[in-house]
Amino acid sequence: QVQMVESGGGIVQPGGSLRLSCAASGSIFSINNMGWYRQAPGKQRELVAGITRGGATNYADSVKGRFTISRDNAKNTVYLQMNTLKPEDSAVYYCNAAILRGGSYYFTDYWGRGTQVTVSS
Repeated sequence: QVQMVESGGGIVQPGGSLRLSCAASGSIFSINNMGWYRQAPGKQRELVAGITRGGATNYADSVKGRFTISRDNAKNTVYLQMNTLKPEDSAVYYCNAAILRGGSYYFTDYWGRGTQVTVSS
């Protein structure tokens, strides 16, 4: 079994900051790409930021310069530092990882349950 547990969501005023964390646990042999997605009410889930095992990153245009994704491979954890938050950043944020389980021969996508981020004055 593999679990992905997010933390760090909440309510923040426009211009504020939040840091999301997501830790993977269980029978994990290796983790490849990790990322953060978000889904606002009535909208499709979208990629916010991704990071490879080697640390290469990519961002949605809407968050470039404001959000920073990072990871700690030793802790199987991915982070999302969100600065200068805007009301349009409000959504449920989900972490995602491509994980090779012990005893398996292929990577499988795993998702967290999501954490709510609300940006409002």
